[in-house]
Amino acid sequence: MSTVVVKLGSSIVADDAGDLRVDVLEAVCDVVAARHRAGDEVVVVTSGAIARGITLMRLPVRPSAMEELQAASAVGQGKLYRNYDELLQERGVRSAQVLLTFFDMSARSHYLNARHTLRTLLRWRVVPVINENDTTTTDEISFGDNDFLAAQVAILLGADLLVLLTDTGGLYSADPRQEPAARLVEDVKELSELESYDIGLSTSPLGSGGMRSKVVAAEMATAAGIPVTIASGVDRDAVARAVAGETSGTRFHPQAGRVSSFKLWLRYAKPSQGTLAVDEGAERALRERGTSLLPVGVVEVEGDFEAGDAVQVTCAGRGVGKGLVNYSAAELERIKGLNTAAVRELLPHATEEAVHRDYFVLD
Repeated sequence: MSTVVVKLGSSIVADDAGDLRVDVLEAVCDVVAARHRAGDEVVVVTSGAIARGITLMRLPVRPSAMEELQAASAVGQGKLYRNYDELLQERGVRSAQVLLTFFDMSARSHYLNARHTLRTLLRWRVVPVINENDTTTTDEISFGDNDFLAAQVAILLGADLLVLLTDTGGLYSADPRQEPAARLVEDVKELSELESYDIGLSTSPLGSGGMRSKVVAAEMATAAGIPVTIASGVDRDAVARAVAGETSGTRFHPQAGRVSSFKLWLRYAKPSQGTLAVDEGAERALRERGTSLLPVGVVEVEGDFEAGDAVQVTCAGRGVGKGLVNYSAAELERIKGLNTAAVRELLPHATEEAVHRDYFVLD
């Protein structure tokens, strides 16, 4: 039994006019139902709620105002899910709608609750259909056409495969719509290979993603040991091969040196609330010896954060890493540059570390 996360972008779910691509959804649901019958656990992550809302409300273009994006999502969300539910039900598969926000991925307790809920649904042999809860998002619609969300779902479930379906055949050496000579990149074994490719930001008129967000999602998932395929969502055979784990589109291989799910969550999902500038000795200790960051190594504190928040760690303007801080910004301002004994004189119940090594990840 394998756990497969399948993500459909806005350009797959709806055409440029915002009308549902029913034939595409039918083909994807055929594949999902087939894998389900074969005993696999399948999770669908979908975009398209905003696109559906825009069409249903007959808006001339995708809005730029947050409240209008949220309202469009509210109009389109239920109607989009109903299509999935009906198509899967026709194929003998029960589904459940799951709406997640960036906060659900960035707050550890919510992250773990999402994991428990999704694992329970899979144990019940239900296919979760996941989308971002745009109507309560307080930042810019934030998951990059849900590529980031799909990667995070794959990581929190420990999936065996992440499939990102798009309107092209995979990752090309350049945008094939701009460069006819662009070639399909079939395998990516090392992420350093990507430096030679022109990975643009182009999206559909109704979407918010693009190939770059898919590549970042692939980087996230492969760092957790999860292979990723970027494949055409409009080619039925390509979808079937991709979801079955066969050759289709572009395959990203798991990276060496698997990173824990906690550190991936910290690196990619937990937003930073401030910055700690450290001296070169502290940087060497963090990079070379994997030690904790002590207050004595902190030279500057920026931001307004509390204990438990994530902060960036820098040295002379260079990024060093990111960690969960044990002190508020006000407390660190008082004890920065002080050794442990001096810190305990000022804060008798203080912990030794400003950032513990178990809650720190290098850039």
